[in-house]
This record gives sequence, structure tokens and C-alpha cells, in this order.
Amino acid sequence: MSIKQFLAAGFLILAALWSSSASSSVIEIVKKRGALNCGTDNTAPGFGYLNTKSGKLEGLDIDFCRAMAAAVLGDANKVNYVIVTDKSRFNVLQTGQVDVVFAHTTVKPVRESAVGIDFLPINFYDGTGVMLKTSLGVKNLSELDGATICTTQGSGTESTLSGLFKARNFKSAKALTFENLEKLFSALDAGRCNAILTDKSALAAWRGNAAKPADFVILPDALDKAPFAGFVVANDSKWRNTLRWATYALFQAEEWGITSQNLPQQLNSSDIFVQKFLGLNGGFGKDFGISDSFVADMVRAVGNYGEIYDRNLGPKTPFHIEREGTPNASWTKGGAVYSPTWN
Repeated sequence: MSIKQFLAAGFLILAALWSSSASSSVIEIVKKRGALNCGTDNTAPGFGYLNTKSGKLEGLDIDFCRAMAAAVLGDANKVNYVIVTDKSRFNVLQTGQVDVVFAHTTVKPVRESAVGIDFLPINFYDGTGVMLKTSLGVKNLSELDGATICTTQGSGTESTLSGLFKARNFKSAKALTFENLEKLFSALDAGRCNAILTDKSALAAWRGNAAKPADFVILPDALDKAPFAGFVVANDSKWRNTLRWATYALFQAEEWGITSQNLPQQLNSSDIFVQKFLGLNGGFGKDFGISDSFVADMVRAVGNYGEIYDRNLGPKTPFHIEREGTPNASWTKGGAVYSPTWN
């Protein structure tokens, strides 16, 4: 065999291997494994947090991990949680350690263009804020020149903090970063930071969990938009589309009033659209390679989006993050939580 023929044969072998790899999807790996590897945080109350009393992870992001396992595998308990930080969350996905990440991550163009991920639908609308100790007596951002302001490493708030220094023409303010939210809030409590900058929901959550919430104040300024979404590896449309529509289904279930409590009655609905939505007399699941009952399986396990929100962030939680009058309300109530049609 000539060198030219040898190289041509090698190219064909590599092309075949690449084609085989490119045609496979994460969904097939998950189904074969029998468990979903879901990346999430354990230091973000309300989103992904280890409850020391129960020893279990809880939060909106945790419930989305469970919902996706229910959709794909029919069982919300078939989840392996992989703890990630702001810095590690993209790498663990790209190296195949996780199948999907739900970790209070802001949708940004550079993350889809340069990092190589695909975002799922936005499941929480937030903004960047600043929190400090009430005893400092600071009322607005302009008083923070000369302060040490802290945030988390590898987060979008790092660039927001840098932009804050430039926009406000701060001459002597200092920036410090910490590995995760737990260390960030500990630094504020210990006096290493005069103020901390991160998502307003995280600030409200940590303030709500503090021994003396009144010791901390969140300034009214919103420095940046922060819409959160789960994400998967780029260019796997079969996997992305499955989880995308599973997420939309949680929104739609709330819109149609389908809850974990009334699901048995809804499964006997005479509405042909509800029937198909829940996997009766046909459904949507088979086209995604999952059960037609995937919506019912999710709602049975974790409830609709409204139930997930209320359980983790609503008025009966320490955080009491309102939906009414915010983008986190359903579009039927003036918000931005919206699903395309299922009719």
C-alpha cells in the first residue's frame, strides 16, 4: 500500500469513527446507564442546597434535575447529583461527567458561542445585586468606593463587578473572589468583604437564612439581568430538544392547572389536548425517544412549575421571592414564563 493509499484509508477510518460518535446522543447513554448525572450546586439556598437537617439536596435546580429524570427514565429518583461550582460547571459537562447542569446559571451569548453549550428554556429571571452589613450605614452604590467587594470565581458577576468599578469610576475599591456562595457569604459575615455582589435571589436566600436577617441589607440597585437556565452539551439536538420540551411541559402544566394533587382527575379529562399532553390516546414522548407519559411522570414527582417555585422560593419559604409583578409569573399573569403551544 502506498503512503497516499495508507493516508486515505486512515482518513476513512477516522471519518467513520467521527460519524459514529456524532450520531450518538446523550439520551441513549442516560437510558442505558439507567440514571441521570445532573450537575448542581449545594451552596445556593432555594436553588441547590444541602439541607443539614434532612441530609438531602433541595431547591429549584434540584427539582429540575428530578423532573428531567422522571421525563427520561420515568423515575425522579434515578439521579446522580454531581456538585459543581461556578468555575467547574462547564468543564464537567464537556468532559462527560454530567449529562445536564442546573446550577443558577445565567444565559449569555458567549457561553453558547465560545464555551460550547446549549441552553434550555429560562426557568428563573433574576438580576445582579449587592448586599452588605446594615451596620455600615451604606445607602447606595456610590458610597462603596474604597470598599472590598466580593463575588464568586468563574461567575458572570465577575465581569459585572469589573464593569461596576469602571462605570462608577471607583479609584480605590478592591475585588475578591471566592469558590462558591457559601464561602462568599462567610467572607461577608467575617468582615473580609464590605459588600458582596451576586444574583439577587441568592442574596435574598442567604439573608433569609441568616441568624439575624436584619443585620444585612440588599441595596435596591439591579446591576444586570440574570435569566437562569439549565444547559447541555452543544450540538446534541436530540438530547437538547427532549429536555427543552420537558421544561416547557412544566410551564404548560401550570397554565392548564394540572398539579400533582389533581393529576388523577386530569388523567380522566375529556379534553383531547390534555389527554395527549398527559400521554393518553397517543402523546409526544415517542418522538423524543421517551414515554408518552413523561409529562404525567414529572408532575406526579415534582409538580408543575408553580408548585416547584412555591416549594423552594415562595411565600412559605424563608426567602419569599414574589412571582407576582415579575417576569417569573406565568405569561397569563403578565410574566415571562411561557410555553409554545401543545395543541
